[in-house]
Amino acid sequence: MPIYSSSESDDFPASPKRLFGSEKPLHALLGGGKAADILLWRNKNLSAAILIGSTIIWLLFEVLEYNFVTLLCHASMILMLALLIWSIGADMVDLNRLDPRTITIPESTFRWLFAKANRILLRFYDVSSGKDLKTFILAIAFLSILSGIGDYFSSLNLLYTSCICLMTIPALYERYQGQVDYLASRGNRDMKKLYKKIDSRILNKIPRGPVKEKKRF
Repeated sequence: MPIYSSSESDDFPASPKRLFGSEKPLHALLGGGKAADILLWRNKNLSAAILIGSTIIWLLFEVLEYNFVTLLCHASMILMLALLIWSIGADMVDLNRLDPRTITIPESTFRWLFAKANRILLRFYDVSSGKDLKTFILAIAFLSILSGIGDYFSSLNLLYTSCICLMTIPALYERYQGQVDYLASRGNRDMKKLYKKIDSRILNKIPRGPVKEKKRF
């Protein structure tokens, strides 16, 4: 729990506002589904597997400079050899063969992915249609900044960095939410104080010409 001084308690509320301006829990803000469980490490095994898998892919392609086609062929050959050994071993020691359904992707996974993709496309359409001009301008500004960053980093490095941020920042924020909200609210208060000082000491002293009244007909 943060300790407030007497001078801070006058200007700063006892319960600082949340960083995202919503009283909903972070899990609900992230959608409250499987994606939120992964980002907040509610399913630790799946979250760790995604983080380790993305790290391995980044090491193979970026550090070891592995070719994608070569990696795909090698992985396919290893999988085929493993299945062949399993089938031969099962016949020799009288074991059950591997069920083909264990290596197939369930249809529910594709339905979930398509539902998420359609939701993103609908959100993209809502923003692009100009219903909320503020969100539209923020989206354009974000994409412009992202395109500038992309000039200095490779696509794989950018994707891996984004993955690391998504897999760590939400979970850390949920764990230290009180401290982060306090620091953000305090920073916001300090910025407002600084603006007031600049406004009173500099901006208000700038001479301004007389305001011309508009002629009415």
